[in-house]
Amino acid sequence: MKKIGIICPSEIAFRRFLPALKEAGCFEYAGVAIASKEEFVGATDEILTKERAKAQSFVDNYGGKIYEGYSTLIHSDEVDAIYLPLPPGLHYKWAKEALAAGKHILVEKPCTTALADTDELMKETERKGLAVHENYMFAFHDQLEAVNDIVRSGEIGDVRLYRISFGFPMRAQNDFRYNKALGGGALLDCGGYTMKYASILLGPTAQLKYAQSNNIEGFSVDMYGSAALVNDEGVTAQIAFGMDHNYKCELEVWCSKGTLYTNRILTAPAGLVPEVIIRKGNEEEKRNLPADDAFKKSILHFCKCIEDTNTRKENYKTLLRQAKLVEQFKQLANIDVK
Repeated sequence: MKKIGIICPSEIAFRRFLPALKEAGCFEYAGVAIASKEEFVGATDEILTKERAKAQSFVDNYGGKIYEGYSTLIHSDEVDAIYLPLPPGLHYKWAKEALAAGKHILVEKPCTTALADTDELMKETERKGLAVHENYMFAFHDQLEAVNDIVRSGEIGDVRLYRISFGFPMRAQNDFRYNKALGGGALLDCGGYTMKYASILLGPTAQLKYAQSNNIEGFSVDMYGSAALVNDEGVTAQIAFGMDHNYKCELEVWCSKGTLYTNRILTAPAGLVPEVIIRKGNEEEKRNLPADDAFKKSILHFCKCIEDTNTRKENYKTLLRQAKLVEQFKQLANIDVK
């Protein structure tokens, strides 16, 4: 069984990744790396002490060991794959080093902050026969196919419009999402989710027709935005996203005979039973969608990418397609988020 290590003791690694990894059963957990003072630019002794304490909680709860330095983990013969949950602005640097060391990579979204960087990594992965998987875990949740089944059944008629919205309230001011150097900004965070799902719904011919990015005084990153994607059949998906909003995580499918609505389409945790509302005229019906563990299934897909060449190559295309859509948004909205 291949062994996987984590670069940095992040909250998502502790709360979501490690429980899902245990359930997936396709990797052995090797341990977590904490940054050296040279690797964590600007870190004080206090910050590094807190990082070590967090890493110790990983060991206490899940075993493994603490690796002294990200590079130490990457170059260790004890590790075959890396989970990379650092802020987006650091993904390219550490993914590049991990690929050079022959490691497979499960990277949190987005893969990098620029199409050119993602393209370079994908070329290297293909050359070396390694797997890189971008962890948009929602895409593996069974509720997506359940929604598709309702739409395909014809019960609510032909699709006239998809609407996808994802936004959340302001977080702490030191959150990486508000730091441009760390790859912050709404587009690369919640915007990526909405664009990813729109491209899944519309298929490979989806292209952006307009894109709007908005700033808020006092912040150096984009804070909210919207766009429309259209495929070759003329089906449209409108997306909206932001980081200073009342919470929304919604899908609306507006059809000729009815409307479908659900509110945890991108963020349903393991075990949650999502609901869908079907409206036809003045009638409204609530139905349960399937519960699932999307993080576990994303890890299983990563395993399959490692084991199967065809799956791995398809994953390259999927990852690059997402990066190209984000780049297209930046060009249409005239923004630079790198």
